[in-house]
Amino acid sequence: MYNYIVIEGNIGAGKTSFATRFSEESNARLILEQFEENSFLPKFYEDQARYAFPLELSFLADRYQQLKTQFSASDIFKSFTVADYFIFKSLIFASKNLEPLEFGLYSKLFAIVSSVVPKPDLIVYLYLNIDNLKKNIQKRGRPYEQNIQFEYLDKIQNGYIEFLRQQNDLRVLLIDTNGLDFVEREDDYLWIKSLVMKEYPLGIHRIQNRTA
Repeated sequence: MYNYIVIEGNIGAGKTSFATRFSEESNARLILEQFEENSFLPKFYEDQARYAFPLELSFLADRYQQLKTQFSASDIFKSFTVADYFIFKSLIFASKNLEPLEFGLYSKLFAIVSSVVPKPDLIVYLYLNIDNLKKNIQKRGRPYEQNIQFEYLDKIQNGYIEFLRQQNDLRVLLIDTNGLDFVEREDDYLWIKSLVMKEYPLGIHRIQNRTA
């Protein structure tokens, strides 16, 4: 079994829902991203050009501090750790949101920060197409997310896929979850859980959903 599993995905993919239930059933320590505490996020969706740089810096600082704190404190009562984000999502989002000069500076800071954060044993990417992501975003009803454009979701999705394809030194499980509902349908959840529990060699492993 892995010691550190990350559940990732685009905005609205359901990563927090899956990570929360999976950790509870597996007696795992759960690390959830505290994005709702970021005061720059609603402003960013209103004016991306103005608030992209402070947003990305604040997210990087928050993620680094949270992961550093969590991993410096051992928990003998938990079997392993599950998180609903990977520190490298900071670099992925920044690459799509920042101007070249800003991204150059950001990348230098990121290299320093990320070098002291543990790498996960397995990254699980819950893949949803943009239409279904948008439906989930509307369903959960966070006001500042309702105006997220299809183009932005597509840009972030492409950033994730580009990054994951290059990770030969990590285990990446890319699961197509279109047509599934692992929150409401038990069979769908158990199917994904069974995939996460398997052992994989390094590299990316693509799984078509079982309705295909």
